[in-house]
Amino acid sequence: MLEIRPNCELCDKDLPADSVEAMICSYECTFCQSCVESVLDNVCPNCGGGFVFRPIRPKTAWRKGVSTQYHPVSQKRILTQYTKEELRDFAATITHIPPENR
Repeated sequence: MLEIRPNCELCDKDLPADSVEAMICSYECTFCQSCVESVLDNVCPNCGGGFVFRPIRPKTAWRKGVSTQYHPVSQKRILTQYTKEELRDFAATITHIPPENR
C-alpha cells in the first residue's frame, strides 16, 4: 500500500492526500510536479527512475475499510540530502534515456 508522503522532498511543499500535483517514482519518492519538471527533469534523484502522478486515496469508504479513514497517510516529512545543483547534474547524465530503459 502506498505510504502517501505529505510533502515534496525538494521544496517541502505540502502535498496532501488529495493533491493533483504529487508525483512519485516506483519507490514512492515524492516530489511536486513543478520540481519534477523544472529541476529533476523527470529523473528521480534517489533511484534514477521516472515519475508518475501519485494516485489519490479516497476520503470516503465506498467499499468497507478502504479510504483514508481506515488507511491514513504518512505524517513523516522527508527532504532530499542533495542540492538543486547536484540534482540537476545527476538528471543531466540520464535524462536522455527514457524512464522505461533506465
